[in-house]
Amino acid sequence: MRIAILSSFYPLRGGIAQFNAALYRELEKKHEVKAFTFSRQYPNFLFPGKSQYVGESDQADPIPAEQLLDTINPFTYSSTARAIRKFKPDLLIFKYWMTFFSPSLGTVAKKLKKECKVITILDNVIPHEKRPGDNALTRYFLKQNHGFVAMSESVLHDLEVFTDNKHKVFIPHPIYDIFGEKVSKQEAIQHLKLDPAGKYMLFFGFIRRYKGLDLLLEAMADERVRKMGVKLIVAGECYEDWNYYKDLIEKYNIGESIILRNDYIPSEDIKHYFCAADIVVQPYRSATQSGVTQIAYSFERPMLVTNVGGLAEIVPDKKVGYVTDTNVPAIVEALSDFYSNNREAAFTANAAIEKKRFGWDVFVKGIEDLYAGL
Repeated sequence: MRIAILSSFYPLRGGIAQFNAALYRELEKKHEVKAFTFSRQYPNFLFPGKSQYVGESDQADPIPAEQLLDTINPFTYSSTARAIRKFKPDLLIFKYWMTFFSPSLGTVAKKLKKECKVITILDNVIPHEKRPGDNALTRYFLKQNHGFVAMSESVLHDLEVFTDNKHKVFIPHPIYDIFGEKVSKQEAIQHLKLDPAGKYMLFFGFIRRYKGLDLLLEAMADERVRKMGVKLIVAGECYEDWNYYKDLIEKYNIGESIILRNDYIPSEDIKHYFCAADIVVQPYRSATQSGVTQIAYSFERPMLVTNVGGLAEIVPDKKVGYVTDTNVPAIVEALSDFYSNNREAAFTANAAIEKKRFGWDVFVKGIEDLYAGL
């Protein structure tokens, strides 16, 4: 089968590009695959981070993708469709995560859907941060598809609000196995220049209000957590005003317990942050699925997630970690249980078993089966 993928690829950075790279590598084992990506993904004034592109030292997978689609230049919608048409794909795959991309991706799909099957892998249908016009844009994009892959049951449910298309399937987000092999905690701590006698929790990824870092900072101020002597590593670029979090750290006088790495974490360093952590904490206020949980699984790390979106589907409570309510007392209670009762070893062993159900081969088989049924 000939498969075209139009989405974010190297040299663009971030979790979407990393996901697509891993998907491309798995698909090319059995199919002829060609990647197409953006010549401009976001206008700079809309991008909240420092750069949209990987740095020179970042060891991201350099997928050979044609950089064609400018999201704010409609003339490139037709030229991108022509380039994909020239490849003559049987299947065109999109990755969809926010309504900003609906006009560009939707128009390309509309131009090609009579010539090949179109399937979209959905991160979200309803955005975390809602804006006027979201519903209309979402409907426009979804209408151009033959089938859908949702990576959580909650997204599958959201999809039903917008379309009665029956060609949809739930396949859990695969693990991220592209960041190298697991290293010992001692090696990881040494690489990050941390105190080898310390205890560390990890909050990883770009920072936005819906991810609940403020809840975790408040939890760090709780007397039970203070007494445990645990430190919180905050590793990721802030996509909003950092002063809000800085003020919380000062208000609760927890500066000595916070290790800040407020920048984009290069691919080659990711394994050290996860392997140094006793537990990975995701106190999200809203979510569908999360790539962070799948990186944690890759490195067999215990997790704390909140009971939102599809996170509870991925992290079995009291087996691989905790599924808590989205509030400070619940987070504190789980962290207290984890450290007081030495749960790390048992949760780590269970994570090593549980991660086997999230293979990329399983994910690709689900796409193939969906395509066969169209």
